[in-house]
Amino acid sequence: MVEPSAPPPRPGAIALRDVVKTHQRGQTEVHALRGVTADIPAGSFAFLLGPSGSGKSSLLYLIGGLDDLSGGEIAIDGRPLSGFSDAERDAFRRERVGFIFQAFNLLGNLDAVDNVLVPFLPRGVSAELRERAVSLLNQVGLGDRLDHRPHQLSGGEQQRVAIARALLKNPQIVLADEPTGELDSETGAEIFAELRRLHAAGGTTVVVVTHDRGLVTEGDLVFQIRDGRIVS
Repeated sequence: MVEPSAPPPRPGAIALRDVVKTHQRGQTEVHALRGVTADIPAGSFAFLLGPSGSGKSSLLYLIGGLDDLSGGEIAIDGRPLSGFSDAERDAFRRERVGFIFQAFNLLGNLDAVDNVLVPFLPRGVSAELRERAVSLLNQVGLGDRLDHRPHQLSGGEQQRVAIARALLKNPQIVLADEPTGELDSETGAEIFAELRRLHAAGGTTVVVVTHDRGLVTEGDLVFQIRDGRIVS
């Protein structure tokens, strides 16, 4: 009898195999990652925990295709990132991954709606896409701030704009690098609750870099990283 083949991975599955990242600083090699192997199933809410300099942000950037591996492999839905052409990697970042950075990365001359639409502005924005941007801003509590520019928004409101921008493309994967690091504890808790709510609604794979274990809840996938290795 022929055994049935395994079903293909669900969209958003991440596989890390002996991932190595080395930076050259002058005559010195800095080993950011020293052979990381892990699986993050599609639909997970995963944490990369560790102190500053442990390699967790380096790993996040590699998963998102923002940096190149020094060794090992990262596969998305069973396909190695190293096999992507430049155009395919650009499309992967643009269409399948939503990035949320600690620094917000908003453009000061644009209002909240256009800051959400930034990734699509060079190619033109349809009325439908603009309506979706407005809808997302309403979902994150900024319905009365649509025409406000970044300097008119609080830190928490700016981060909400960044979250709406990350989710505009209906990403399979959301990568968040210390998304509450620049916020006070109350605002940070509100932002994180919003991120969890949106994750639950869409089933997106979410990977969060943080040093704060207090953000972890039961059912989360947690990787403790230290000195470029997963230690637990």
